[in-house]
Amino acid sequence: MSWILAIDLGNGGPKVAAVFPDGSLGPASQRSVAVDIGVDGRATQDAAEWWTTLGEAIRAVTAQMPADECSAIAITGQWGSTVPVDERGEPVGPVLLWADTRARRYMKEVIGGPVSVQGFAPQKVLPWIRITGGAPTPSGADPTGHSLLLQREFADVYARARWLLEPIDYLGMKFTGRAAATPASMILSWITDNRIGATPTYVSELVRKARRDPRRIPPLVPTGTVLGPLLPEVADALGMQPGTPVVCGLPDLHAAVLGSGAIEPFATHVTVSTTAWISSRVPFKKTDILHSIASVPGFDPHLPMVGNNQEIGGGALRWLREQIIDADYDSLTSEAATAAPGCEGMLFAPWLNGERSPVEDKDVRGAFVGMSLRTDRAMMIRSVMEGVALNARWLFDSYEKFCKRRIDSVRILGGGAQSSLWCSMYAGILDRRVEQVAQPRDAQLVGAALWAMVSLGEVGLPEAAARVKVAEAFEPADCHRETYQEAYVEYRGLYKRLRGLGTR
Repeated sequence: MSWILAIDLGNGGPKVAAVFPDGSLGPASQRSVAVDIGVDGRATQDAAEWWTTLGEAIRAVTAQMPADECSAIAITGQWGSTVPVDERGEPVGPVLLWADTRARRYMKEVIGGPVSVQGFAPQKVLPWIRITGGAPTPSGADPTGHSLLLQREFADVYARARWLLEPIDYLGMKFTGRAAATPASMILSWITDNRIGATPTYVSELVRKARRDPRRIPPLVPTGTVLGPLLPEVADALGMQPGTPVVCGLPDLHAAVLGSGAIEPFATHVTVSTTAWISSRVPFKKTDILHSIASVPGFDPHLPMVGNNQEIGGGALRWLREQIIDADYDSLTSEAATAAPGCEGMLFAPWLNGERSPVEDKDVRGAFVGMSLRTDRAMMIRSVMEGVALNARWLFDSYEKFCKRRIDSVRILGGGAQSSLWCSMYAGILDRRVEQVAQPRDAQLVGAALWAMVSLGEVGLPEAAARVKVAEAFEPADCHRETYQEAYVEYRGLYKRLRGLGTR
């Protein structure tokens, strides 16, 4: 039976799995990587460590699978980050992550001005929105900011860099030796023509406005392109067959859409990974710059998908586990279930890394609010989980307005969606039916593998999506709806109360 090697390069490290054509999982492996977070806004990783740990994970999978039956390599993962590499694809400096804000002081010259709204000067930002649907962020936490940071403060790294690549495109180059990008991988650079039906191309005017060097931007190919065959030396090191087709990488947003199985227009999913987002495919190009929501390039030039991001999702529970309560995730969620819903009025604001949607504010910080002498471990854990779901409701309100319709049900996936308790919280807080996909932790791996099959012409997109199954459904009426609706009223006021307290 043929299988696909699927790779998900998340912030916590690479995950790898063998995925079968019916969407089921074979052997899987995961590795952790370090993240360097600094008080100056630094957020970096080591791409060489990515490649080393990815190799370990791949070999753990290929040792259990017949190499000659692997039909493709599929790649998904984080985006909005920058990997400076030389002409051979070797890193020449640290990865600048989507959370790195050190370039914020340079962004006013690109999108700011004397009259600005949330850092955007209307006369500067409108050309970006008209063509791309978005614009570089005032925080500098995107490839435009990264490029400026390298030019202004790390000129030695910039001089050695032949290409500035997105992480998934970096992996593609390592596998095939070919530097390339797609409209999907380049979304947060905001330099491609994203108008519906447009031919994928860079817009030279926007490249210039972004202060980007066109010689360091990888050639653009259509999303779903087969990048090339697996290099013989790489295949030998990984226990694979040389010549295995490698499909261009797909951002985790796109892999989640297909991994949710919800691909019809406005069919919505919620992802609870390290970060979190709410998305669907939509039949329009639109931007809500005040809430950092836009329709962005999708699987093809004709049907975009909604892009937004909450800076912390399941990562909040990981923070609690690593910094405060030392226990495994099953123990944490089991203990949380012993606390009363609503935690006696205690709320947790999960803005541990600032926020992007539905507000762009890198300085706002998280907090427990309403603690008392009765507050115990179980309440703290449950409050963190509820806070992440309440934050999703905050975005969901803006998302429904963006879509101009009520969304009656959502699919849920990601590592956080493994917890039935967390899924039930989402149902009660969103006040919508929530459907937990099968294999929620690995849904993006499945989505990437299914997309590789579509790209190779083996199945159509609807047939691929139909292979995703629902494991369990949660109805609001069964999930403490009244308690959570009252909590949300209080939660909505937290941002105004906490805004400014975390400013450095």
